[in-house]
Amino acid sequence: MNTKLIRAVPALLVAAGAVALFANRTGSALAAAPSAVPSPVIDNPLAASPGRETAVFAGGCFWGIQAVYQHVKGVKSAVSGYAGGRTANPSYDEVSGGDTGHAEVVRVVFDPSKVSYGQLLRIFFAVAHDPTQLNRQGPDVGTQYRSEIFYNNPAQKRIAAAYIAQLDRAKIFSRPIVTKVSSLGPFTVAEDYHQNYANEHPNQPYIRIHDAPKVEALRKDLAEHYKKELSAWK
Repeated sequence: MNTKLIRAVPALLVAAGAVALFANRTGSALAAAPSAVPSPVIDNPLAASPGRETAVFAGGCFWGIQAVYQHVKGVKSAVSGYAGGRTANPSYDEVSGGDTGHAEVVRVVFDPSKVSYGQLLRIFFAVAHDPTQLNRQGPDVGTQYRSEIFYNNPAQKRIAAAYIAQLDRAKIFSRPIVTKVSSLGPFTVAEDYHQNYANEHPNQPYIRIHDAPKVEALRKDLAEHYKKELSAWK
């Protein structure tokens, strides 16, 4: 979300416009409740012993994506940042300009003995964002808000590509999925004021309208993956 816009536009106007945009986003793409989004047919089995693996997701403003994964069982940390661009160590202002090629992303570190990569993908498609929106999510427009999965290894690439094909074949969404699957290059941690933003600003209109419902959908519809306590963000 453009923080300059939040400061410049009165809260009531932000809320009024966002209500319509959020209703359109959630109502037009999903054909059913998040719980109806199936698990991946192709997935890694849960590991036999605890460990650490990393997944990186882009799906609009990173505030909401981070908030969702902070509440997922098996996730050790969720950090907002930038990936997929052409310049090194970009700032938020540079990424927001849309000229660096970066997307707002969240780096998720998880224990593969507690949650699989495919289960994280299911959460990404079911509650974290609308994968049928090209270069936008709700009121946020631009390539920096695109839907993209950045894989770390061949197994992640294979699972992500197979899952997108599975969802499209099943017509889970009323429009085609536009999510890209790309190799992860350099990841830049976002500025401190972006970290844990949704949890630290729960009453902000943007958070209440766009991000809190995502966490609530996780709690209600994918309860087997929800945890009340927050994962780290550092």
